[in-house]
This record gives sequence, structure tokens and C-alpha cells, in this order.
Amino acid sequence: MTRLAKQGSIFAALAGVALFACVPGEKTAQSADSTARNLTLAPTESTAALKDVPAPATEAAKPAPEKKAPVKKPVPPKPAAPAPLTLAAGTRVPATAVDTISTRTAKAGDSFSATVSQDVKDATGRVVIPAGATVSGTITAAEPAPNPNSTGKIDLSVTSVSVRGRSYSIDASVVAMDTVMKGRGVTKADAAKVAGGAVAGAIVGKLLGKNTKGAVIGGAAGAAAGAAAARASRDIDVVIPKGAAITIKLNAPLTVKTA
Repeated sequence: MTRLAKQGSIFAALAGVALFACVPGEKTAQSADSTARNLTLAPTESTAALKDVPAPATEAAKPAPEKKAPVKKPVPPKPAAPAPLTLAAGTRVPATAVDTISTRTAKAGDSFSATVSQDVKDATGRVVIPAGATVSGTITAAEPAPNPNSTGKIDLSVTSVSVRGRSYSIDASVVAMDTVMKGRGVTKADAAKVAGGAVAGAIVGKLLGKNTKGAVIGGAAGAAAGAAAARASRDIDVVIPKGAAITIKLNAPLTVKTA
């Protein structure tokens, strides 16, 4: 009995030791388990903590510099075109003949030209046709005077005027021009008249005087009469000398450009 009691005591002691050993082990296991949990949760908490802290700002990439388009200089507005210039109907244009015009050589249909001798202005004083402008036209008639007691004629028709390099048709008339009458002298026709007079005088003298002397006297008298007739019947030319004044009158308004 005593032996059994001792063995029971030993078993009780061993059981106590085991129980004591189990308690710290359990605590150790609990502590290890808590540590494990803490280690497991730490990354989550750490991540949460990191998310609460703003991430350091990264330097934004600098944009490439923009190429500036070339600045165009503003184009100044074009000035308004000046108004054209106009001469009223009835305006007179003074001019001078560029070349001599004579009924001895000129004929209808020939051209002529004249130069404007002074500025022609509109009602406001602006120069429409400057001095030096060229007037062009046509000879419409050229008839010499058949004798000193008659008058020949030269008629001119104006067709255009050139102003600042531009030609403008015009409706105008020549209302005045300086002319001179110029005799042609004794021509072959005039000589024939003198010879005819001399022959006629000689025949008359011979018939009247019935001798050579009478024929000579008659011939001289006939020649004189023939020469007088030639002078009286010779052609007289109408001449417009070079530089002579010619006055032109506009029959209708004339409009020209300023430039």
C-alpha cells in the first residue's frame, strides 16, 4: 500500500509539473500567435499608413518649346483711287501745230498732230490736260485758192488726245487756226498762159500792123497781158506754219484718269 501511495504521489507530482509546463507553453503559443498576427497585419497597416501620406511630387516633364509663327507685318490699306478728272463740253484746248500743213502738199485723209500749249483745268482748278499733251487728228480738206481773190481752205478733224501716257478719244472741233496765204510763183501752167498771150498778141499785131514790127509789138503786148493773166490766176496755198496756234473746242465732256 505504501508503495502504491508513493507511486501515486509521484504521478501526481509529474502531472503537476506537466500542467505547469503546459501553462507557460500555452502562453508562449498565445504570444507567438499574437506576434504572427501582428506580423501578418503589419503590412496592411503599413500600407494604409503609406496611403495616407501624399506621394512625393514628381517633376513634370517640360513641354517642348513651341515654334513661334513669324509675325506678319500688317499690310497698310490701299489708298482710295482718286476720282477721275472731267472737262465739260465747251472747254477750249489751246494747241500748236507740230509740223507745217500746206494745201500744196497735204490732202484729205492725211494725219496731223498738235501739242497742247498750256494746262487745261476743270471747274475746281485741277489740271485735266497738261501742257505738252499730244492732240491727234485728220485733215478733212486741203484746197488751195485758185487765185489771189479767192480763198482756199484747210479743214482739220480732232480724234484723240494723249494724257499721261493714255490715249482718249474726243469729240471736238477746231474752231480757230493761224494760217497764211502763200503764192506758188509762176508754174508751167502759168508759163503756158504767158506763152499763149504772147502768141495771141503777135497774131493780133500782125493783122493790125501787117508787118513784122507790128507783130513784135503785138507779141510783147500779148506777153504782158498773158503774164498779168497768169499772176491773176495763179494758185495760192493755204498754210498752217509749224508752231501756229490751233484752238480746239470740246463738243462733249472729256474724262481722263489721274494716273
